[in-house]
Amino acid sequence: MWLNFLALLPSTVLTVLLIAIAFLRFYDETDFEFLGLITQPRVWSNGCTVAALVATLANFGVEWNRRNRETNRLAEEAQRRATEEQRRDEAEKRRIREEQRRMAQERADESRRAETRERQATRTRIETRCRLAEIRYQLNPTEANRQDLADILAVLKEYGEIP
Repeated sequence: MWLNFLALLPSTVLTVLLIAIAFLRFYDETDFEFLGLITQPRVWSNGCTVAALVATLANFGVEWNRRNRETNRLAEEAQRRATEEQRRDEAEKRRIREEQRRMAQERADESRRAETRERQATRTRIETRCRLAEIRYQLNPTEANRQDLADILAVLKEYGEIP
């Protein structure tokens, strides 16, 4: 609050000094009786002019400071918005990376499950073929069935199913 009041002071003093200079320069006691109390209006007018210049410089400094503070505030606000936007972008990128990683993990899991199912299906086919060959040989012990059984045993040894 005091800072706002002090910021108004130089411009207010400048206005009062300019009015005083005008009264002292352009009017005399015939226009205003109280100007008869001042013995040397030109000297007082010159003093008021110097004071007005000082007040103008003070007002310039106050305005310069106010504009710099406003510029800094706007720059900080822009920086804060940019930082927030960057934080949101990073969070979105992180979410996308996490989603991609999760999807890749799901694909890898599905691939492993499919591979496991395929191995299981292959194993089941080999076991079924082996049992069929054994049953055929037990029902009809011919040379052709014996050869099928030997072929199946060779496949099992190849895949490491039997020692």
